[in-house]
Amino acid sequence: MELSQYFRFVLALVFVLGLIGLLALIAKRYGLGMAQSAMTGGKKRLKLVEVMVLDAKRRAILFRRDEVEHLVILGANGETVVETNITPPIEQSDNLKASTQSE
Repeated sequence: MELSQYFRFVLALVFVLGLIGLLALIAKRYGLGMAQSAMTGGKKRLKLVEVMVLDAKRRAILFRRDEVEHLVILGANGETVVETNITPPIEQSDNLKASTQSE
C-alpha cells in the first residue's frame, strides 16, 4: 500500500468517528436512548434537587419525593442515607404568591 492510501484510510476513520460523536451529542441533547418516565402526564413525584461532588469516589445527592427531601451519599462501596424527611425551604416565588394573595 502506498502512503496516500494510508492517509485516505486515516481521514476516513476520523470522519466516521466524528460522525459517531456528532450523533451521540445530538442523541444526548434530545434525550434519545434514555428511559422515559412511566407517567407521561401529570406531576412527577421524584425530583433531583442538587448533586455535590465530595471527592473522586463520593457524591452527596439531595432529592425530593412527595414534597419531602432526602440526603444520600453515593460512594464506591454503596449508598448511605444521611437524613430523611427534610422539609424543603419555602421558595422565593411561593413567598411572592402568598403575599399578593393575602392583600
